[in-house]
Amino acid sequence: MSVDARGAVDVEPPEPRRPVDVAVGVLIDGQGRFLLTSRPAGRVYAGYWEFPGGKVEPGESIEQALRRELHEELGITIAAAQPWQVELMDYPHALVRLHFCKVYAWQGDFEMREGQAMAWQQLPVQVAPVLPGTLPVLKWFAAERGHLGPTH
Repeated sequence: MSVDARGAVDVEPPEPRRPVDVAVGVLIDGQGRFLLTSRPAGRVYAGYWEFPGGKVEPGESIEQALRRELHEELGITIAAAQPWQVELMDYPHALVRLHFCKVYAWQGDFEMREGQAMAWQQLPVQVAPVLPGTLPVLKWFAAERGHLGPTH
């Protein structure tokens, strides 16, 4: 903000928020169920259910970030990550670009390394509340699977 010679206040527009890139794993098991995890205590939206993943670090590809995040959070090593959809979500705390990847194969036993819970789900999901960034995925699943009715 600045004041000119006439005393008029010039308010500069706020800097546009830059999106944070996030790699998200949509793990699908042999029965067609998908994995949701809860956000750990102490985090924004703690207790909300989401697809696991995390921030892409500088120099990482989406798949590299997803491999790292799923190993750090869940203790698993994923096989191929299939890029699926990208969605921009404008949360009050951050603008995030969610890169959703389908994952059909992994190795290792699930360990909830951040104190989160996990639940294999089908439509309509049985866990709540669901993070807003998760809702588009549920709609995409419904469209793919010909699901009629509520998704959550």
